[in-house]
Order: sequence, then structure tokens, then C-alpha cells
Amino acid sequence: MNEITLRLNDEPARLPAGTPLADALQQWDYAECRIAVAINGEFVPRSAYAERILHDDDRIDIVAPVGGG
Repeated sequence: MNEITLRLNDEPARLPAGTPLADALQQWDYAECRIAVAINGEFVPRSAYAERILHDDDRIDIVAPVGGG
């Protein structure tokens, strides 16, 4: 099986080619977290996580929303 290499919060990460974002988040233990995800600088709506396939050299930024006033 082919693998892709991408950046997860500026750290190298490897996944099987064709991995959807939802599966990657599960693998990285983010599935149950309240997070926001950007791929290559564009935020991805939670409703699109299952359809968004990750590609070689994608840059994934995962941030936890900060509450405040």
C-alpha cells in the first residue's frame, strides 16, 4: 500500500494513500475532541471530514477553540 507524507501541526506524519480526514483524526486521537482543522491554510467544515481525502504534502493544522470574552 502506498503511503503519503504530510505535516501535522508542523510535524511530519505518514498515512496510507487515500485516507479521509475523519479516519486520520481518529488515528491521531482527535476524533472526540472539539477542534478546528485547516488543510493547506483552508478550514474544513466538520461535515466534510469524511469526504476530504488527504494528499501527499498536505499541511494539516489542528487547533482547539479557545473560549473567552
